[in-house]
Amino acid sequence: MNNKLIKKINDRLLEIDTEAKQITLSDSRFYKIKEKYYPSITHVLQCYPKGKHFEDWLKKVGYSANYIVRKASDEGTEVHTLIEKYLKGEEIYYLTEHMSPKYDSNVWQMFLKFVEWYDLVKPEIIATECILYSDELGVSGTVDLICRIDGELWIIDFKTSNYLSVTYDLQVAIYGKCYSEIFGEEPKRFGILWLKSNKRRNRKGFMQGKGWEIVESPRSFEENINIFKSVKTIFDIENKGIEPDFVNFKTYVKKDS
Repeated sequence: MNNKLIKKINDRLLEIDTEAKQITLSDSRFYKIKEKYYPSITHVLQCYPKGKHFEDWLKKVGYSANYIVRKASDEGTEVHTLIEKYLKGEEIYYLTEHMSPKYDSNVWQMFLKFVEWYDLVKPEIIATECILYSDELGVSGTVDLICRIDGELWIIDFKTSNYLSVTYDLQVAIYGKCYSEIFGEEPKRFGILWLKSNKRRNRKGFMQGKGWEIVESPRSFEENINIFKSVKTIFDIENKGIEPDFVNFKTYVKKDS
């Protein structure tokens, strides 16, 4: 009899042993793929230079940086969770039965931007929150959306950041490589659905609306793959011999009488 349950919470897997009353919290930096541990694509991309924009921002906010990053991360997680529920067909309400907001207004507005895009495009969904991996590169990750739009296979990631990083382009390109390795079909388009865009009007069909836009990389797929390979080389040097870190803790305690 299997007494273990697997649940995903905030991008981390919880292995719950109901018999031993113990939980094993997985290392969010790694994925277990075919008995191997591959670093996540986002973990590898932390080796990419942050750039002058980030350095200037860090000087400006100082010790508040950790709080700001955490808050932004929490907002992004909430938006992703709402989108996942929406795509599963769940009914989602902003207000409770007592007419109190259930979500931060910024989170809800970014979610509604996704709904506007989705209703406009009506993409043919292939997969959402899909775990992909590359044996060639030894990495893995979870892509937000794989779909077809006007017959073209798209890899799309949702972003709620104030600005877009080069690493986002690399991220979706690697998702595309992973997909083609696993399924034998090469995606044709790679985009970031930016839900905090400064665009103020609808243009370009499904590519842009008020406060959102689909952003494609100015570089080719091959160029982004080669850049990622360079970053992965640096990552391997800096993280030689590193292994996943797991946290185990009890789910039940009682003081001795």
